[in-house]
Amino acid sequence: MSPILVVIFLAAAAARIASVVVSKRHERQLRKQGAVEYGALNSALLALAHTVFYLAGLGEGWIRQTQFDAVSMIGLAVFIAAMLMLVWIVGLLGEVWTVKIMIAPNHPISRHMLFRVIRHPNYFLNILPELIGYALIFHAYLTLAIGLPVYLVILAIRIVQEEKAMRDLFRGTGAA
Repeated sequence: MSPILVVIFLAAAAARIASVVVSKRHERQLRKQGAVEYGALNSALLALAHTVFYLAGLGEGWIRQTQFDAVSMIGLAVFIAAMLMLVWIVGLLGEVWTVKIMIAPNHPISRHMLFRVIRHPNYFLNILPELIGYALIFHAYLTLAIGLPVYLVILAIRIVQEEKAMRDLFRGTGAA
């Protein structure tokens, strides 16, 4: 496997670890404000699925002895765009952004245009493109064909849980 792909894997893993560190910091603050976590099992399954997807993609790339080529370049461009979306979304949501569903009393709702146009931009503009781009980088087509549908099932459950938590919070206010 091309050495640049190992560097890309390490950078991708570091980016995801950094996002978890930010999430943990926000989670601590939210808990101090009385936040409640919803869907803890699902959050754990998403974290596991994300980790397995990354490792499977790397393993498949290793087995294929993937070289960095045009497909990898397209995947890297998609992956970088997804990471930039993550940075933007974290910036927009601020301290309420976590990798978990955390709802605090007086939880603010973002009225930014991005959230009005795309219901769950973190999932549809960050996570899904991230996984697709990552798989393309490593030519991990089997990982993509098996891992993405599994991830989508867990993510769909997550979206339902998040929607319910937000509806419960904003019931009667017309905010959700």
